[in-house]
Amino acid sequence: MTWSFSIGRLFGSELRVHVTFFLLLAWVGFAAYTESGWAGAVNNLLFVLALFACVVAHEFGHALTARRFGIHTPDITLLPIGGLARLERMPENPRQEIIVALAGPAVNIVIWLALVLLLGAAPVFLPGGGGDLSGSGLLGQLATVNLFLALFNLIPAFPMDGGRVFRAVLCLFTDRVTATRAAALAGQGLAFGLGFWGLSSGNPILILIAVFVFVAAGAESQDVAMRAATRRLVARDAMITRFEALGPQDSIAAAAQALIRTTQHEFPVIDAEGRPLGFVTRSALFSVLTGEGNRTRPVSEIMETGIPGVPLGAGLETVLNALHEGAPAVAICDSGGRMLGYVTRENVGELMVVRGR
Repeated sequence: MTWSFSIGRLFGSELRVHVTFFLLLAWVGFAAYTESGWAGAVNNLLFVLALFACVVAHEFGHALTARRFGIHTPDITLLPIGGLARLERMPENPRQEIIVALAGPAVNIVIWLALVLLLGAAPVFLPGGGGDLSGSGLLGQLATVNLFLALFNLIPAFPMDGGRVFRAVLCLFTDRVTATRAAALAGQGLAFGLGFWGLSSGNPILILIAVFVFVAAGAESQDVAMRAATRRLVARDAMITRFEALGPQDSIAAAAQALIRTTQHEFPVIDAEGRPLGFVTRSALFSVLTGEGNRTRPVSEIMETGIPGVPLGAGLETVLNALHEGAPAVAICDSGGRMLGYVTRENVGELMVVRGR
């Protein structure tokens, strides 16, 4: 995810933090300081950090359960509104999807029980009750929030875990695309409700959550529909065959001229044998051109390497999986490794539109 950086690895997954998470910490700390001084600021920040530790545990509940079904989780990202575990794919077996979806809320229930039964925390059920965020007050608030997270995530609407359970149950009676569409519509309906509540109460956090829920629900529906359509297609169907390529010794200035001459957003860099070495993206070019960088440098210094390559007959879903890993494009190569064309996420989307999917 863009605007995030790694803080290490845990249980085989990379743990990342989005930069906006620090904006949340700054806002919480400043608001608490103006009201209660340094002690209040420290207590509130400790509470937020403890809460997000619970969020990380929730996401690892999904990740470690998915691993039992052979599904890897490349990374988990902390956002101001929660966490996001990026699973390679969701299991399409309804029973497995239900187990993976419920694993996250189950972790929050376990934390809630541990805080209440083992540490004697007294849950606070009234809004604003228990403003004490030190000692037992902090544990009580933390217990309450974990219970709330578990119940909120069980709402049967995307992108909540309950939405995935809802989708899995519907899959027993209809196809996955239709089931996903129904769960996504439920999520967008929930988003409208949260947005109205946030506007009427003047709560910007609710509005932010509403926007996230609405966008995430729509994205899930589109992704599932696209994957269903791509299963009947191969890489050849979406391949870009007319493109301008660069050599590894071509200068950044030459790449800039190619950017003006063409409508390409990315330029493959190939060697003398026609094998792909990497891609120079438009954003990488703009980063150099708008700065003080030396434009006579070779493009090999700014190209993205590690570009996945697949044969002409590879399924288009395989290409989409590679693109989901973050590559700007997937090279389509012949048996000798020479590039015949490439596929980007944008032209897969265009293919879906042309075919009326």
